[in-house]
Amino acid sequence: MTDWMDRPLAEMAEAIHEGNVSAVEITETAIARHDAWDDKLTAYKTWDAEKALDQAKAADHALKSGNDLGALIGVPISVKDIYGVEGFPTFAGSPNQLPSEWEKEGPVVKAVRRQLCTIPGKTHTVEFAFGGLGINPHWVTPRNPWDAENHRAPGGSSAGAGVSLHEGSAMVAFGTDTGGSVRIPASLTGNVGIKTSKGRWSTDGIVPLSSTFDTPGILTKSVADAVFAFEAIDAKSRHSTAKITIKDKSNITLGVTTDYFWDKCQDDIGEVVENTIAELSNAGFKTQPVALPEAHEAVEVMAGGIIAASEGYEFLASELPDWLKTLHPYVAARMNTGGESSTFDYLTALRRVQRLWQRADAQLAEVDVLATPTIPVTPPIISEVEDPETYRNSNMLTLSNTMAGNSLNLCGITIPVGLDKAGMPVGLQLLSRLHNEETLLAVALAVEVVIGTPAERLGKPPLGGSL
Repeated sequence: MTDWMDRPLAEMAEAIHEGNVSAVEITETAIARHDAWDDKLTAYKTWDAEKALDQAKAADHALKSGNDLGALIGVPISVKDIYGVEGFPTFAGSPNQLPSEWEKEGPVVKAVRRQLCTIPGKTHTVEFAFGGLGINPHWVTPRNPWDAENHRAPGGSSAGAGVSLHEGSAMVAFGTDTGGSVRIPASLTGNVGIKTSKGRWSTDGIVPLSSTFDTPGILTKSVADAVFAFEAIDAKSRHSTAKITIKDKSNITLGVTTDYFWDKCQDDIGEVVENTIAELSNAGFKTQPVALPEAHEAVEVMAGGIIAASEGYEFLASELPDWLKTLHPYVAARMNTGGESSTFDYLTALRRVQRLWQRADAQLAEVDVLATPTIPVTPPIISEVEDPETYRNSNMLTLSNTMAGNSLNLCGITIPVGLDKAGMPVGLQLLSRLHNEETLLAVALAVEVVIGTPAERLGKPPLGGSL
């Protein structure tokens, strides 16, 4: 019997459309896997098996009636708990449920709901999406499935997203990326994660952190799955007859830099990424040196916290003032700097990064993508980062490479390429110019053809998956 949750997303979708498997059968498998692994992995803040089955029945009924509503009909999708999803409460990682207005769906969720996908639950997030490790002391921190002995960080702030994929309860996981919050959990859990360009997908219906940097995104178990889901969600792609296809590797130029992105990189992680770039070069990809000093300055500004903290603090003070009082110290220490920052400091920081956007765009004009390590360090064991200072240092290290994508106004993807000495996944980050998703994904497909899918490259984690 075929276990469709282990098959490529395109094959699952085709099987559902052709009637070889029902949406209810797919959903029952997702529920069974969740039941088997939830106690250990705790990916979800809210879970509703009955609601999921009702959605699946609606999808099956539509197909039997000849009403094909889209590529993702009947496909299980997890949603980060800062998106509004009707019928589910929104906590945004806080200890108290947000007002019902934050349960209203925005364009991104509506795009998949109109196709009658199945949403079984909402995944855990760092409080108000402000953290890169995935830790949430208010509730639980999902467990990284690649370590069976220790509870390691799953990556944040979309902490449950990558875990839900390995649990086997979702084929696509919605997250958001302000400083790496899609790419970090994707990389640390051995998944693929797309950071869309600012403005490509609407942030309406999503609890905001930073109006300057917030971008919706998705995590999947392969690049091919990511492209399939992207085209089904993305409004531009849905209205275009052109499909994203594999770019000829002989026509791909990878930008390679030896500066900022490698400065904090562990030797074992750097070696995995360097070897992967060499493997791609040997397979016919062109490489070209790229100097990107703008990355250091842009991350320095963003790491100062003035922009995101000011925007996040203003939102909470204006819309959810009672939620400021319940911020955990991990988050409050950084969020409160927004309330202490002057308008001059905020506007100065904003002007600095906006100037860097133009310079970075020019630096990347001669390459298709810039290739770097996604995360420079092994995800920490949770018990080892409980001290506030240790947490802060580990959090910033984890965010250091991905923040460049946000602070330089780029789009990006992370692809699993190996394991570090601790047996944890290592990601290759590809960054490209604003609104260049089609090229980014075409290159990523070509990379996956050469190195194999994440399951082929890494194997399977010791926790999650089959019943």
